[in-house]
Amino acid sequence: MNVPCKQMLPPIAPATLPSPPPSSSPPPAAAAVARSPQTAVVQHQLPSPLSINFLLPPAQPFPSGPPPDHRPEPIKEVGRVRLLDILPYEGAPSSRYIRAVEALSDSLKRHNAVVIELGNEDEVVMRCALELVRMFFKSRAQCGISGAAGNCGKSSRGFYIYRAGRALEDGDLSPPCMSDAFRCLSRAARSALSSIAKHLRLRSDVFNHLLDDTPLPLNEVSSSMLVATYSHPSLQNCKVSLGGKSSVSEVEKGLLTIIASDHPGIQVCDPHGHWYLADKGSTPSDLLLLTGKALSHATAGLCTAASYRVATECNSGSVPGGRPSLTFRLIPQANAILDCSRVAAAGHKIPQSFQPISVSQFMDDLSAEEDIMCNPPYNSCEVQNNHGSEPSLRSVLSDPMSGSFLEDAIVVSCGHSFGSHMLKKVLEAARCMLCNVEIDPGSLIPNLALRAAAVAVRGEDERRLFHNTSLRKRRREGNEQMDLLKKPGKENGEMSVDGQFSRHTKGVQFPFAVNEKVLIKGNRRTPDKFVGREAVITSLCLNGWYLLKLFDSGESVRLQYRSLQKLANSQADDCVQPLASLLNNR
Repeated sequence: MNVPCKQMLPPIAPATLPSPPPSSSPPPAAAAVARSPQTAVVQHQLPSPLSINFLLPPAQPFPSGPPPDHRPEPIKEVGRVRLLDILPYEGAPSSRYIRAVEALSDSLKRHNAVVIELGNEDEVVMRCALELVRMFFKSRAQCGISGAAGNCGKSSRGFYIYRAGRALEDGDLSPPCMSDAFRCLSRAARSALSSIAKHLRLRSDVFNHLLDDTPLPLNEVSSSMLVATYSHPSLQNCKVSLGGKSSVSEVEKGLLTIIASDHPGIQVCDPHGHWYLADKGSTPSDLLLLTGKALSHATAGLCTAASYRVATECNSGSVPGGRPSLTFRLIPQANAILDCSRVAAAGHKIPQSFQPISVSQFMDDLSAEEDIMCNPPYNSCEVQNNHGSEPSLRSVLSDPMSGSFLEDAIVVSCGHSFGSHMLKKVLEAARCMLCNVEIDPGSLIPNLALRAAAVAVRGEDERRLFHNTSLRKRRREGNEQMDLLKKPGKENGEMSVDGQFSRHTKGVQFPFAVNEKVLIKGNRRTPDKFVGREAVITSLCLNGWYLLKLFDSGESVRLQYRSLQKLANSQADDCVQPLASLLNNR
């Protein structure tokens, strides 16, 4: 019995050794077996490798590729174009310009975003502007901590809104270099808008009637705005939801949005509903371009509005100095009309839902929709619980691409219904987007029941939007009347001799009317040579500014309503003759 034990000892010793790595050459033991048959007999008497596998560690083969169940998610490569290549110019289009326009439009169609690369001079401007924004908000934070937050003005809120042509109010501070950044981003946005128009077979200046004049007229404030924001590292953990990503998404209401930052952090939703990091690897010379709802309406849905959100990393050390960003919003003028007639003249099909509408009414409707989404008529907890169980009625009756109601719903061969925009993609792919089943393009049936339901829900939404708009208007007028009663003789109105209020112009910033005689009482920003002099108001400007003409010299000056005071009746009668002489000399 001892002999078999001695024969079994040799094979146990190699079990404690690690398994040798695989090799293309035969092992030495196999070579010895081939040379000596006696050795082969001894090896044949050894136990099978299967009997000692429980003693050996499992072999770790080198995988040639990732397993099929754990494939990495594909990284979306957003299109990149140079600003120099899409700038409009005189003459025939070059091949480089045509390629840049196609790349920009293709990236917007595939990813709802595109990156615009700036030149060297513009890169220096944006890099300096972002660094100045970071320093500005850091100094404001220190000012608030030291107890001097009252001197910080409106800029201590973590963001600052800049509009070209707007004068700074008393106590309001602005980050440096905002005007240079505004001009740089505005030029990029206008160039991208002209490229989109060229791709749609339109004139490059087809949308210019919606925009502000360049340069702006005197005493006029731009419709577009530049928003400077800053997220401090110590505050990032408070703003992050589960997974390190913000759950609040935004959609631009205007024409275009351009975002510049020195750190990535913007997620965009592609046409298939997948969120991805759009500005990965971006630098201050890279601008992220997104389209808005106003452009979607002006192009009859050919350019869809992009949804985006800020994705803040959980690890605050990833951005040690904070993340500054500059967001330029290209907004049309309030008195402009969004009309698709020129798009229809270019040969594009215009759905009936895209009717001409003023920009002010269009923005009011979007604000009313946001009010409905933010203030639902039901219990918020109940709505949140129901949202996880089943989709809302509006989402079921709306096209997922354009967001419009399915008033033109079509049933495909698989049984699912789609609207015009999604139906076009389904027919191009010849496959259903919901069940991934091949469809027959020849068997399309109108879904009359779904169309009737969409029309009914749309009518109810329009009635609710009109009700909310009227309610907001009445509430605003009521607040103005309450302010008027609380502050008689102040900014909102003046008390006449008989105790009645004089005519009150709309808004608290215009307490005086045209051709009204005033006294320049002045403030700390008014030049001393104008203080105490009498003048007449010749025209109204924006934000409570007036254009005045002095009685004694006929000189014109622009002052704000804070530095003016209404003349008494006796003083006004004395100024009738000088006023008539001034008007005759004009």
